[in-house]
Amino acid sequence: MTHISALRIPCWLLLLGWFGQTAYAQTLCADRLSYTPVSQPNRIEWGKFPVFTLPFTIVFSGPRLGDTQAQPLQHGFSHIVQVANSEFGTLIQPQQRAVDFVGFAYGLNQPWETLQSPWNNDKAAYRAKWTQFLSDVSGGQTDAQGKFRLNTDIMSVDIERFLDTDTRILSLKQNTATPAQYRSLTDDAFLARYKKDIVALYAEGMRFIRDRANTTTTRLTTYSDSPVRNQYLNIPANTWTDWTTNLGRVNYMTKDTTTGKVGGPFYDQLDALAPSAYYYYDYPNPLASDYLGYLLFQVEANRAWSPKPVIPYVWLRYHESTVPDNHFIQPFMAEATAIFPFFSGAKGLWLWDNIGLANTRQETYTAYESFIHGLYRLSRFADMFQGDYELVIETPARDLVANQLPVWRGVYKNNRLLIAAQNPYAKNDQQTTTLTVGYKAWRTTITLTGRETYLCQFDIPLITAVDEPVSTNLTVFPNPAQTQLSVSFTPFSSPGNELIITDITGRIRLRQPANPTGHQVVILNNLPTGMYVLRLSDGRGKRFLINETPNP
Repeated sequence: MTHISALRIPCWLLLLGWFGQTAYAQTLCADRLSYTPVSQPNRIEWGKFPVFTLPFTIVFSGPRLGDTQAQPLQHGFSHIVQVANSEFGTLIQPQQRAVDFVGFAYGLNQPWETLQSPWNNDKAAYRAKWTQFLSDVSGGQTDAQGKFRLNTDIMSVDIERFLDTDTRILSLKQNTATPAQYRSLTDDAFLARYKKDIVALYAEGMRFIRDRANTTTTRLTTYSDSPVRNQYLNIPANTWTDWTTNLGRVNYMTKDTTTGKVGGPFYDQLDALAPSAYYYYDYPNPLASDYLGYLLFQVEANRAWSPKPVIPYVWLRYHESTVPDNHFIQPFMAEATAIFPFFSGAKGLWLWDNIGLANTRQETYTAYESFIHGLYRLSRFADMFQGDYELVIETPARDLVANQLPVWRGVYKNNRLLIAAQNPYAKNDQQTTTLTVGYKAWRTTITLTGRETYLCQFDIPLITAVDEPVSTNLTVFPNPAQTQLSVSFTPFSSPGNELIITDITGRIRLRQPANPTGHQVVILNNLPTGMYVLRLSDGRGKRFLINETPNP
């Protein structure tokens, strides 16, 4: 047997993958737990999962189903919505509480509710309704300024009372409940007036909360009011560039009417964005396979328009508009829903459910357990999402849907690359899919089975911390080098160009003018042993190695 040391190859060189970019990368995978899915109805068996946490805002707004020990908080969730008085302050602290302000514009039979109109509403009645809700949430407690103490970390306000298309807005011109002075306007003027007034009404409601309640420790968001809204079927209708640069794609509720850009009096009240990412089709319907690309599109498109944290609403049931009985989504879908959004930049998830269904049905909650299992697998790599890290998104979610491609996303931190991958388009559980993944110059091949979620971390070569240089018409000699390097390249047509040498972390170690003739000798100035990159001003580059001793 030949020992590695006899080859006189430094260990750091092996780790850098000098003999193949896919070699010598250690792998750690979040293996699946072996557990029996719940079979009894209306029950979640929390105890089959270890206790774990995650560094995200993950809200449990589902049915407690008899839980009296705040089990969600011990299994990946950071907040609970359904809180009993006996739990608050003991099992569940204010910073672990979330509030869903449902019916913000409902229940008063006003034009805002019946017509989605901003005009002729009894605002005093709305203020009384909002005040009562804030009083109930706070238990009537107020601070020294007389503001209600919300005792909650995050509050989502469900308004849902605006007309989202010009056609629907213009239909109000034919309604006698619309003030006559507005019905006499031109179509363009009517549209502008409606949008300005409905945005102002939304903003007024949110400001009322801030004026009457102490929100210094409470984040406010609203359901589905994000720059890019629900777009399940027409994601491929526009290019990714169009989705992320064309202001015509932006929901006018989050657009400043004076500048036309994302902003405005309502948007400014939001601490986070909560797009809706509900699913509409079950397998084997071919549209079901778009579910994961659709979920990630909601995150990525809104992050492209706004720096505010994105915390999508997810539902482990199909939407009633296409599946009337709202049965649960497939277990593999639930697990992927718990994992992938964070690889696209989501800062949390709001797991919502219709509590009324739990009170009237006998159902098995296997989808919930699959979601919890996904959170647990992700928790194995919780450190990858803390501090400074880089998202690796080589193909936008829009393009994944358009081309029906397997989904993969990565997170890079400290020379480790965490990969999540799934093929939602697999035809069956036995189908295997080969997929190339990587970070910058480093690449490897993974194999997916059926629609299962792949979740593995690679310790990758440090060399990938810099981009792979383009070496067209550029040579360096010798390579490996010791004390000097002869560089030849196509001559520059203009003066003032530079030759720069960086180490593999990107730090500049040597800089000098480039000889316009296309040839020069570079003295390496006793640079230590290691890998370096030589670059020219026009972007051409070449990697080279400095050996500690001359070649034998």
